[in-house]
Amino acid sequence: MDDARRHGRSRYSRRRPADQSRRGRGMTLSPPPSSVDAPPPDRRDGADVAHYPVVIVGGGPTGLALACLLSRYGTRALLVERNAATVQEPRAVSIDDESLRTMQAAGVIDDVLPDIVAGYGSEYLSPRGRPFLKVEPTAQPYGYARRNAFRQPLFEATLRNCLARSPSVDSLFGTILDGFDQDDRGVTLTLADADGRRRTVRCDYLVAADGGRSPIRTTLGLELAGETFPERWLIVDLERSPAPSRDTLVFCNARRPCIALPGPNATRRFEFKLLPGEQPGDMVDDAVVRRLIRSHGADANSVVVRRVVYTFHARLAPTWRAGRVFLAGDACHLTPPFAGQGMNSCIRDAHNLAWKLAWVVGGRLSPAILDSYEPERRDHVAEMIRLALRMGRIMGPSSRRKGLMIRLMFRSLGLWAPARDYFAQMKYKPKPRFAKGLVLADGTPARTTMVGRLLPQPIVTPRNGAPTPLDELLGDGFALVGVDLNPAVLREVARSPLVVRLEPRLVSIGNDRLPPSVPCVTAAHDPLATLRAAGAAGRILLIRPDRYVLTTFAPDELLTVAPHLLKVLGSLVPASSTASTI
Repeated sequence: MDDARRHGRSRYSRRRPADQSRRGRGMTLSPPPSSVDAPPPDRRDGADVAHYPVVIVGGGPTGLALACLLSRYGTRALLVERNAATVQEPRAVSIDDESLRTMQAAGVIDDVLPDIVAGYGSEYLSPRGRPFLKVEPTAQPYGYARRNAFRQPLFEATLRNCLARSPSVDSLFGTILDGFDQDDRGVTLTLADADGRRRTVRCDYLVAADGGRSPIRTTLGLELAGETFPERWLIVDLERSPAPSRDTLVFCNARRPCIALPGPNATRRFEFKLLPGEQPGDMVDDAVVRRLIRSHGADANSVVVRRVVYTFHARLAPTWRAGRVFLAGDACHLTPPFAGQGMNSCIRDAHNLAWKLAWVVGGRLSPAILDSYEPERRDHVAEMIRLALRMGRIMGPSSRRKGLMIRLMFRSLGLWAPARDYFAQMKYKPKPRFAKGLVLADGTPARTTMVGRLLPQPIVTPRNGAPTPLDELLGDGFALVGVDLNPAVLREVARSPLVVRLEPRLVSIGNDRLPPSVPCVTAAHDPLATLRAAGAAGRILLIRPDRYVLTTFAPDELLTVAPHLLKVLGSLVPASSTASTI
């Protein structure tokens, strides 16, 4: 790649914002006023150029989630979106427990939850309509139901409304990025609005959350590697379409696979595979659409609000960073839709990157920690792509014979309780675990260690307090969690110079045998049993701001662990205050 392309000196297409291209029939969301008319100037270099530590290009779920998290962390940032409004037509329809936990971390969960239908399952049906597999997860290890239905237009509008109240994050909708150039100190961006007015903005870091056709990625000379599949699918979105079941119905038919997903407020989505020889223009004809949805159980009075034919992709960018420019979401990976993990993988990117950017631009951690973003996220994204492909093969077997074999296999496994539970509780979904990145191994076996894993979020009860989700006690930064430890020991560890510089919250969990004057919390037995089974009893867990376990250690191991921990975290800025205790 030549130096000019690597630094983003090529120019974008000069098309103007196309608000109408993102409007759908049957739903109109009034956008809030932009929270900024003109970014404030920064004359540090003697030039009248606005400066932000972080600029995000792209106002879809990835960019909005990233912006909301930066707002929560108090980081100055600018969000730039080419369209005048957030998305208007239905797109993603499933949001998982990890994404909802990220909304909790961003401080917007109370705004998001009213538009969510929590806790639905999936029923897989044979060509004759006989069920052969039921997925109905009941466990909530991270504090929320594993599968939830939502409407992306409502979700995006909610996040944008939350950003409109932010004191630290500004938004420019109806604005395109016309070009950018980076050097060792930052990135210079040229922005243009719908009337052609141009302005220059300077930032320390630029995040490209500008979608699967990312102009920023293209400008950097990076192409998505992987596969685009020849199969085409018809998506039909309905309103006023009550479903016979709150669960997703998966019609596993080698001739024409179909999936029917119920959503909030009597909405529903159907996805049909096109047969060889069928043309997209013919398949979106009203008579064809009506025939297909009627044959799969749609209510006769359903209102069709969207019909479109698409192909799906399984692709990854070769690198997710070029200098001070980061790729996030669809800009660096595209996932087939069958596992419902495309958007959720994007939100995981946002959470992983947001806190690291906030701590770096705030001077609290070394910029070297930003190198951990791609290594931590890439392998899990690849796992989710593989999961989606496997689920696609179950849903749409390549022949009737293979379909029969798949059904017989699942019916046989269903006779064995552990196997039945494995599928019913979605234990097949890969849990993110960082084997490399901003983690420090604790010497326990990789199969059971908590290091690099997402901390469970049980409901906990502080002494003299009401039950509350654990994350509410962990705060927005680092935390030390003692498992079956005297909180006095935890406070002593927190006085270590290295730990003080992280300014962690302190939580002692699971020790209910202490006198009432000692602050601690107790948890529901299942998540606590998970921690104990992982060998965490009697140990201290260092929790990152994104709720992943950075390392664990016994109190008497701190002096041994400290040099290795300092190496992982890089140089630290001395803390301005001591750690707080819950």
